[in-house]
Amino acid sequence: MPEVIAPVDDHDDRFFWQGAREGKLLIQRCARCASLRHPPSPMCPHCRSTEWVTQEACGRGTVHAWIVSHHPTMPDASPRVVVLVELEEGVRLVSNLHGIDAGQVANDLAVEVFFERFGDVTLPQFRPVSRPRA
Repeated sequence: MPEVIAPVDDHDDRFFWQGAREGKLLIQRCARCASLRHPPSPMCPHCRSTEWVTQEACGRGTVHAWIVSHHPTMPDASPRVVVLVELEEGVRLVSNLHGIDAGQVANDLAVEVFFERFGDVTLPQFRPVSRPRA
């Protein structure tokens, strides 16, 4: 079983995975009404436009919700903390949280993105903010 399953590379989210390979967290933005959305989709849920551009996120946010995940087929593997991060830009995304014990995780914990390569796939991951926000 692979450590990471490669994402589907299609028109709607190719930009996201390319950005991750370049160390950028990119978000889809409607070209008509400027609404941000994640996950990417072909049509804006607000104005129904199919025109969009990308915007680089600052990579900072807070933990909105989280779980400790135990892999069912690898009972001896270390559990991982899976978080729903609310980015400063207002969109949310699911990722892994590193650099903190599961018992210390709490909603509203300030986090920042970093990128980790798994074979041919680069994934955005999060860790607690290492320095105070300005």
